[in-house]
Amino acid sequence: MTENVARRSAPDRFEISVDGRVAGFAEFVDRDGVRIFPHTEIDPEFGGQGLGGTVVRAALEATRAEGLSIVAQCSFVRHYVETHPEWSDLLAADQGSD
Repeated sequence: MTENVARRSAPDRFEISVDGRVAGFAEFVDRDGVRIFPHTEIDPEFGGQGLGGTVVRAALEATRAEGLSIVAQCSFVRHYVETHPEWSDLLAADQGSD
């Protein structure tokens, strides 16, 4: 099984492919130095393989490299950051711990 994550435009998202088939994505919107993640989705056919975490981690790596902070509107992205505190520094100031 070959996994690949790539950034796409129109719509803006990070897609994860498995053996050349799109398995899921993490959508984003960039606004004023902040990357907003409204939705992440993995095709049920590919569920339970950790692909959601893989695509979100790649998206966060790219976001950090671009010097942006994040707003995790998506519950999956929010949970990922909560359970992987090494990404918590990316949270926009108004999203610190609740």
